[in-house]
Amino acid sequence: MNEKQSSNSNMIEVQSLNMYYGGFAAVKDVSFQVPANQVCAFLGPNGAGKSTTMKIITGYLAPTSGTVKIAGMEIDDDRVAAAQKIGYLPENGPLYDEMTPASSLKYFGKVRGLSGAKLKDRLDFVTQMCDLKSVWHKSISQLSRGFRQRVGMAQALLHDPDILILDEPTSGLDPNQLVGVRKLITDLGKSKTVLLSTHILQEVEAICSRVILINEGKIVFDGPRDEMGSSDRLENSFQHLTGFAVKG
Repeated sequence: MNEKQSSNSNMIEVQSLNMYYGGFAAVKDVSFQVPANQVCAFLGPNGAGKSTTMKIITGYLAPTSGTVKIAGMEIDDDRVAAAQKIGYLPENGPLYDEMTPASSLKYFGKVRGLSGAKLKDRLDFVTQMCDLKSVWHKSISQLSRGFRQRVGMAQALLHDPDILILDEPTSGLDPNQLVGVRKLITDLGKSKTVLLSTHILQEVEAICSRVILINEGKIVFDGPRDEMGSSDRLENSFQHLTGFAVKG
């Protein structure tokens, strides 16, 4: 990390973001910043605008209006350079079923400009961190949902990005795998910026220091996780802020 990316700098800056699909506003005047070395939860009900916002941040979608800066770079000015700073794990991210984790990750490493000893070092790292050794040469089409998710995580980590955008990273994992991935994200948050979307509120309590909550396209909470509470209080705060009323 260079001097400009100090622990006090904002690695993600979103300003006045709007996204319209025809007359429908999926994202409405969304603004927030995420500093270096922070694991930030990005929460909201289904259809709230989480995935759309994440896709805009990563450059997969262009907003109707507003700006996104990645490590100080406006993404519209240099989309390729900004993308090099980001590792993105989309929900149900596409994988090449005919390939193996070994061949897939080698391919994506080369696409990212890795080669030789650097590529080998990064492949060794993601194989260990994502626990892929047992399926390294199996066809991706034969892998369980949990292992497919881990291949996607490895792909996001492969080029050692400064920023990780993770959309439901623990989807489909068993309890033992959950523990491993949560520890991995916690460790990565010591040196990287992590924006994490999840529906598992216990996960937020375990690994996130901050919460941004979006509902109907608008930010309704942005602050320390402790301000939303823990365990049952976190769930109650989520329901209250998103207008959900439990009927007796």
